[in-house]
Amino acid sequence: MNDPIDLHETTGTQIARLLGRALNSFDLPDATVERLDSALAHDSSLHSSHHTARLHRSLYRHTYLLADGSPLTLWELVHTTGAPGAEGAEQRELYEEETEARLAASRLPAGFPGFAENRPGSFDDGLSPDLDTGLELLASLMAPAPEPLPPVYVLDDSADHARRVLRRAENRDRPGEQTARRLRSAFAHHITQVFGRQYRVGGKDAGFTLYEHAFLLLDGTETSLWEIEHTATPDGRHMCEVYEREGAARQAMELRARVR
Repeated sequence: MNDPIDLHETTGTQIARLLGRALNSFDLPDATVERLDSALAHDSSLHSSHHTARLHRSLYRHTYLLADGSPLTLWELVHTTGAPGAEGAEQRELYEEETEARLAASRLPAGFPGFAENRPGSFDDGLSPDLDTGLELLASLMAPAPEPLPPVYVLDDSADHARRVLRRAENRDRPGEQTARRLRSAFAHHITQVFGRQYRVGGKDAGFTLYEHAFLLLDGTETSLWEIEHTATPDGRHMCEVYEREGAARQAMELRARVR
């Protein structure tokens, strides 16, 4: 899968095309989008690529020369959904950091370790595998997390990172304005993937991932947001939920699995 790169395309047109096709372009910081308005030239290249029978992943690096002489780089993740019969359903996502793009790639269906697809004819009773897998999923969701390593905080516009995490939360009981105000004083953060698993439940793939976003605040205190990404939705789309407590996040995952 190759991105058609037009060598004669103007930088402004290329940026508009890049932002227009990305599913998560709204997630980019406003300051980054504003800086792109001053881009004078650009260079796009394929950074890495991985292909399997059902899933294709490519990572492109787009570098821009701005009017003030500084460079700006965006990382574009291009992938197919990995769903049966959807090999041509190409999706694109944009990230400021290569590590963020690779983390997003690891969340794709084939990126979950230990996932084994139940193939038709593998079991005599069509209900048994779904029931057994569902019970295993529920047990895994509520299992205590391994003892985490001490977080290594990164100084990288952490207040804006917290704002983006809260903005993409779709659950009604997400943290409110009081939490948002407190996180405006965040100056460093650390992201940890606490849980990630995908199973075939009810004849469909359902993936669950739990992240801890730990923040260091100006008053010296630490606080965390717990983000769930899952596909336990009627149409199989990705959904993000955010909670202030790990226990609440795990209970929400259990509920989604039961509803499923």
